[in-house]
This record gives sequence, structure tokens and C-alpha cells, in this order.
Amino acid sequence: MNFTVEQLTASTKTNAQALEAMTSNAYAGFEKLVELNLATSKAVLGDAFSQFQAVLGAKDAQQVFALQGSLFQPAAEKSVAYGRHVYAIATESSADFTKALETKLAQAQDTFSSVVENLAKNAPAGTESAVAAFKTAFSASQQAIDSAKGSAKKAAEMAEANFTSMTNQAVKAATSAAKKR
Repeated sequence: MNFTVEQLTASTKTNAQALEAMTSNAYAGFEKLVELNLATSKAVLGDAFSQFQAVLGAKDAQQVFALQGSLFQPAAEKSVAYGRHVYAIATESSADFTKALETKLAQAQDTFSSVVENLAKNAPAGTESAVAAFKTAFSASQQAIDSAKGSAKKAAEMAEANFTSMTNQAVKAATSAAKKR
């Protein structure tokens, strides 16, 4: 199969556009993280100054300890919420990147399949067994790629379920600890 200059140019242009889209996606995820961190920092400072004001207004040590004890649960909940936001941003960016990568991989597989078919059609006489062996190896590699993609998706789903479970346990632990005080 001979590639023409137009085909090479079109392929390069398509790849450059895909790279631009993935880079834009990564930058958008980074922007979201920066915005989240700025908002979180602002909220933490506001909470700290409010707590400081409340402690200064306390009448006795028992009230100071009660104020400090009342901070634990909201702080834990805010920490968990922050972790969920970071995880959501990372998951969204990863999903977009994975989708783009899978699309490019599928295109590459289709192109390679057509090249293999073209080679098989134009193979010299007497090379049928070698072509058949090559096609079998190619088919096996395609199946291995599909299996790996399925395993990666299952692993991602399992990690997300574990993260959700750990987050829920952290909230329950913070709630229990706050009630004991």
C-alpha cells in the first residue's frame, strides 16, 4: 500500500487536531483543580478566622474546648468533599482522554487491518501459509488488546467503588468521633 502526500498530510493534520483536543482537555482539568484549590483555600481561611473570633468570644475554657470539638466533623466532611471534587475532576479528565485514545486506537487498528488485508490479497503465490499465520497472529493481538481494555475498565470501576466506600467510611468515622465528644 503506497501512501500519497495527501494521505500523509491528512493523517498528520488529524493527529495534530487530536493532540490539540487532548491538550485542551488536560488544561481544562488543570484549570478546574486550580479553581477548586483557590475556593478551598478561601473557605479554609474564612473558617479559620471565624473560629478564631469564636474562641476570642468564649467566656471560659470549657466553651473553648466545646468550640474546638465542634470543628472536627465539619472539617472532616469538607475534607471528604474536597477529595470527591478532586476525584471527579480527575475521573472526568481521564474519561475524556481515554475516549480520545480509544478512538485513535480504533482508527489505527482499522488502518492496520486494511493494510493486512491488502497485503494478503497481493501476496505472491506460495505464501498463503505465511499470510494465514500473520493474519492469525494479528487477530490474536486484536483480541489481547480488547481483553486488556476490558480489564482496565473493570479495574477503574473497582477503584471507583473502593474510593466511594472509603469516603463513606471516613464520613461515618468523623460523625461517630464528633458524637463521642
